[in-house]
Amino acid sequence: MGMPVRIDDALYNEARAHAHAERRTIAGQLEFWAMVGKAALDNPDLPIEFVKDLLIARAEGQSLATPFIPESTSD
Repeated sequence: MGMPVRIDDALYNEARAHAHAERRTIAGQLEFWAMVGKAALDNPDLPIEFVKDLLIARAEGQSLATPFIPESTSD
């Protein structure tokens, strides 16, 4: 369920620009930023880029995943 919230005009305009570039809605962009921020706060030892990429990969699902195939095995 969506809830209306008030945000600063500058934040809204920045979210609109990023949303357009990343093919999200403005609400979707703000939700993404909130998820990245929450995950970063919950995992301060991880680099923010890693957190962002992980959330994007999880959203893409397994259909785009490349299976891991080791180059060699220990015998």
